[in-house]
Amino acid sequence: MTAAFTIRLDDEMLAKLDALASDTDRSRNWIAKKAIASYVERNEWQIGRIQEGIGEADRGEFATDEEVEAVFSKYRAKPA
Repeated sequence: MTAAFTIRLDDEMLAKLDALASDTDRSRNWIAKKAIASYVERNEWQIGRIQEGIGEADRGEFATDEEVEAVFSKYRAKPA
């Protein structure tokens, strides 16, 4: 099922969208649909990872001081 909705863009963004549509031989709708899908997928993944981390913290699943130090020492600059 698909649904239609309205989006309001200022003149500058609409001009950019039109130029992109023209340059890529795509419609405004196609570009907007792809942009929204990309945004939603990326943010869905990011929010999911954040929620996993919050759940781990709520359960007290933290790295030990030794584990943290091991990671830091791996990336710390070595003396010349």
